[in-house]
Amino acid sequence: MSEFLKFAYELLSQVVYNIVTWLVAFLKLFITGWAEYFLIFRTYFPTLEVFAKILSVILMIILFAIPVLLVIILVRHMILRHQLKADKTDNAALYKEIGRLNKQVLSLMEEKNSILALKVNAMGGTKRIPYVGASALTDDVLPTVGEVTSGKGLAEAAATAAGAGAVAAGAVIAAAEGGVAGAAGVPSAAAMASAPVVNAVISEAKKNIGHRFPKLTLVDEKYANYQIPEYNNDITLEEFAEGYRLFAASQLKLYYTPEIVRRFVAGMAASKLLILEGISGTGKTSLPYSFSRYLYNPATIVSVQPSYRDRSELLGYFNEFSKRFNETEFLRALYEANYREEPTLIVLDEMNLARIEYYFAEMLSVLEMPSKDEWVLDLVPTAWEGDPVKMDGGKIHVSDATWFVGTANNDDSTFTITDKVYDRAMPIELNERADAFECDPQPACYVTTEHLEYLFQKAKVEHPISDDLMDKMQKLDSYLVTRFKLSFGNRIMKQMYDFIPVYVACGGTELDAMDYIVARKVLKKFESMNVSFVRDEITGLINYIEKTFGKAGMEDSKSYLRRIQNLY
Repeated sequence: MSEFLKFAYELLSQVVYNIVTWLVAFLKLFITGWAEYFLIFRTYFPTLEVFAKILSVILMIILFAIPVLLVIILVRHMILRHQLKADKTDNAALYKEIGRLNKQVLSLMEEKNSILALKVNAMGGTKRIPYVGASALTDDVLPTVGEVTSGKGLAEAAATAAGAGAVAAGAVIAAAEGGVAGAAGVPSAAAMASAPVVNAVISEAKKNIGHRFPKLTLVDEKYANYQIPEYNNDITLEEFAEGYRLFAASQLKLYYTPEIVRRFVAGMAASKLLILEGISGTGKTSLPYSFSRYLYNPATIVSVQPSYRDRSELLGYFNEFSKRFNETEFLRALYEANYREEPTLIVLDEMNLARIEYYFAEMLSVLEMPSKDEWVLDLVPTAWEGDPVKMDGGKIHVSDATWFVGTANNDDSTFTITDKVYDRAMPIELNERADAFECDPQPACYVTTEHLEYLFQKAKVEHPISDDLMDKMQKLDSYLVTRFKLSFGNRIMKQMYDFIPVYVACGGTELDAMDYIVARKVLKKFESMNVSFVRDEITGLINYIEKTFGKAGMEDSKSYLRRIQNLY
């Protein structure tokens, strides 16, 4: 035991010694040590140069300011703490005032809800829905809970809804559905007894709302007696592409080179999403517009806004109050495409003013589905009587005849198009205007999407990619993987198999088609890399392309690489 006491004494004495030593050192640092500091200052100050003297004075001021600042903070904290303790009465009064104001806010909100209920009842007709808030403002006697939830009150609401408009009917649904549940969300006995009446009210009100998709209903009426035109299903792809170029020039005074037209048509074969890039004034928007005029099916042009963040910007949303769907032109065009046999183009003008992967995300996912039967969008959870004909259970089908064409500028006002979007789309660059030319008037062309898809498949059979070109592609792929960790990828390879044969069928060569795919789909990934570290490797890549494809081959890819190399 004596040994333990000796151990404890020695240990605790050492702890106390260290604490006292720290306190003494702290006091000496900020209080008693100033005599030594000034002695050192006086010893060195006369021997210092002018600049060193200024620095020494600044150093002494900083050392003096530290304890002064600590004292000020401590005193301020003590004063504030004292004031808080002295103001207990004032604080209590403040808390009471805050509580009183909160009660006033709740009272005003209740009054607002009561006035809204009055307004809804006034729109419904002479009889009112039994509502406690409205009765409190207009009646001397408040209705009981039994009166509110009874079948009699709900039946009166149903009778009122029968002659009301869409807004009043929506209010009936809200009132009837709300009357079933009790205050805590548990149905009362009276509410359960009146459940059949409630269902009848809801059903009747839904009928009286009318069409909750008015624009889509007008589309149904438009095509009720639609006469199918006589289509030209004997045309070839080359005739189709050249016919459009002559139509745009003769009818609309818009001029495009054969290469641009071939890329556009071949891009339609490779993807349902095309992105037209280039400087302003080169005809990015007019290209899909004139192409749709050539097909007798004018495109719908949607001007993308910077505020677009989700699917509701494109598809619209269901308004719970009016019980109608706020439809957009995008949704109307998407729905109308289910009636048309010819291709439908929907143009997203300035599509990168907002982030494409935000507002267009669901459409990108839908278009990736392997089965066209899975190309559906959920608009509303359930089907109602009077919904558009082409809707199924609140869902709308994305027709295989629909193509989405986005125009994009690359400047400070736009977002960068990510690889996720580029991989799924077919980019087409328009950086210069074609020269004007004279030609005979060219009529428009009636052609079905089915025939166009047949021509795409026929091109893959008649113009398959040659084995020699495939071998060179594999070598280039291996080179890119080894030197740059870049690869064609499965999606790009699939697009290449679709794009090149159609480009050849439109009058081009397979080397030019592959050159374009490699430049726009593979080498474009250099823009997201730190090219300054691989600038010399790019020179080697250019030399490898010339060695593999010849000096005159792959000019588009080589010029693109040189531009990237000079840019960085």
